[in-house]
Amino acid sequence: MKFLLTICMLVTAAFAWAGEKAAPMSAAATVTGEVLEVKNVESYTYLRLKTANGETWAAVPKALVKTGDAVAIENAGVMNNFTSKALKKTFPTILFGTLGGSAGPGAHVMGTSYATLPKKMADTAGDTHVAKASGANARTVAEVITNSAELKDKPVLVRGKVVKYNPQIMGKNWIHLRDGTGSAADGTNDILVTSTNQTSVGAVVTVKGIVHTDKDFGAGYAYKVLIEEAALQ
Repeated sequence: MKFLLTICMLVTAAFAWAGEKAAPMSAAATVTGEVLEVKNVESYTYLRLKTANGETWAAVPKALVKTGDAVAIENAGVMNNFTSKALKKTFPTILFGTLGGSAGPGAHVMGTSYATLPKKMADTAGDTHVAKASGANARTVAEVITNSAELKDKPVLVRGKVVKYNPQIMGKNWIHLRDGTGSAADGTNDILVTSTNQTSVGAVVTVKGIVHTDKDFGAGYAYKVLIEEAALQ
């Protein structure tokens, strides 16, 4: 149960980073059903399912799924009153999870797991241009990401605009920064920062922290590069 609750918190954070409006999630088990309707948006697939307990909506990383497929939603979490901006629709209840191995022959996941969602979802924020920080170890967002191997375990100073903010998840505040450098196409325009300091969306902040690479928080959630132990100035 603790494992599933951890997954639910991370999925909640991921969709919040996408700019979606979410209510707290509760844990659930694997849910199987027949696909009655499919709605695709940029990075996700919404499925209306016929299950043993009636109809329900579910959302998974974008997948090739067609009406009539039998699918399994694994590590599912139940979210109430979720509003999808992409679909302009509010779901009284919806499941979030990953497409399981028992999916029908027509179902194919495009991508990996929710481990990659925060970076992809950050593309929903508009471009912003912020002057680079000054001083020792100053880097742009793109420089941190593209030079992550060189900067691994080293301190950096990055100035950017907060485009996504989720407080108190796993004991940390999760912050996405952009400064106008990099590209959304390859994910070099947005950096994830974790800190105990508070901020808000729209704030321009300077963060001083340590570059970590290939960080695995468990439950399938891993990041190629992020800044941790950050202090906000």
